[in-house]
Amino acid sequence: MKVLVVGGGGREHALCWALAKSPRLTKLWCAPGNAGIADSAQCVAIADSDIDGLVTFARENQVDLVVVGPEAPLVAGLVDALDAVGIKSFGCSKAAAQLEGSKGFMKDMVAKFGVPSAAYGRFTKPEDARAFVEKHGAPIVVKTDGLAAGKGVTICQTVDEAFAAIDECMLDGKFGAAGAELVIEEFMTGEEASFFAICDGENVIPLVAAQDHKAVGEGDTGPNTGGMGAYSPAPVFTKSVEAKVMEQIIVPTVKGMADEGHPFKGVLFAGLMIDNAGNPKLIEYNIRFGDPECQVLMTRLKSDVLDILDGAATGTLDRVKPEWHDETAMIVVMAAKGYPGSYQKGTEIKNVADADAMDKVKVLHAGTKMDGDKLTATGGRVLGVTARGSSVTDAQKRAYAAVDAINWPDGFCRRDIGWRAVAREQG
Repeated sequence: MKVLVVGGGGREHALCWALAKSPRLTKLWCAPGNAGIADSAQCVAIADSDIDGLVTFARENQVDLVVVGPEAPLVAGLVDALDAVGIKSFGCSKAAAQLEGSKGFMKDMVAKFGVPSAAYGRFTKPEDARAFVEKHGAPIVVKTDGLAAGKGVTICQTVDEAFAAIDECMLDGKFGAAGAELVIEEFMTGEEASFFAICDGENVIPLVAAQDHKAVGEGDTGPNTGGMGAYSPAPVFTKSVEAKVMEQIIVPTVKGMADEGHPFKGVLFAGLMIDNAGNPKLIEYNIRFGDPECQVLMTRLKSDVLDILDGAATGTLDRVKPEWHDETAMIVVMAAKGYPGSYQKGTEIKNVADADAMDKVKVLHAGTKMDGDKLTATGGRVLGVTARGSSVTDAQKRAYAAVDAINWPDGFCRRDIGWRAVAREQG
């Protein structure tokens, strides 16, 4: 098969790295790709927002399967455009993509489907949003309705913090059009996990869970980011929890979306809150692999990923049974100093090859490019140093040894990825 991966971040590097191992693969492209992806795929200079350009490339090169990495092209209708010219794709339609493209749509749908989730309100006027906060009190969660690159969620400990978050979105335009409508939710307590299931519109199969670290600072402090690290499996996500999630959350959503006339194809990523009794509630859905969770999933996956992605695209998931390494996988994200605020681009990164050569380590690139013979940083989250180990503690030790082998004075990382699981292991 000839495959085109759309995107240029760490998630797409992980997908290309995994796809490159498939015996079914004859050619692999990535648009636009990055410096690391160039080792696994031929990078083509087409932006992931250029729907016409991507469709034209896929037609001219007789691509058998387009794998859409990021959410924005899905929300913009890339899959619909590919369907219109008869090109298979892994990803959901524009209508189904509203599950991530509009948090309000997602909340309304899951309420209709009977999925357990937080109580909420939808608001287009700041005064109505403030009145809801005053009525319900704090802590409370303020979310932009639209896409905000993983940063449009504010957990507010006081009513004043919630008012400030409302004003930032609706009056100051911090998140642009994404913040013109808000979803405000009750604050849920428990332990978070990310769970992934693959759908072909009708069939759905579970993958595995991971735990992400969203906050920029150690001990889960500071502002939210796109993700500073993750590990899988997640100890909180037992077989009992998985059964509840599939029965109460995933299957009703897949059936409900089909009944609504928007069958869901691709990967359904459920952000979950799990209480002390092991009962899950849905925080929100994403309609693509998480970044950095995809990196640890692809590190653990034993099966041919092309079989899974093609099964979702062709409605043949009932023939697919993914197999996984029992080992733990962990990713530590190295970001440019200043992230998630302003940061400098173009700084040089050295010794990545040394880290990549370490046992059970893979350095996956997110925001990188080659400047002559120099590897340089082009984004906020730049590298994902990924390792497998016999335990979370072992995987953590390998990942940080590889981080320490990289010479990048202008970068930083959290030094406590996996801290809850390590504490569990160490009693």
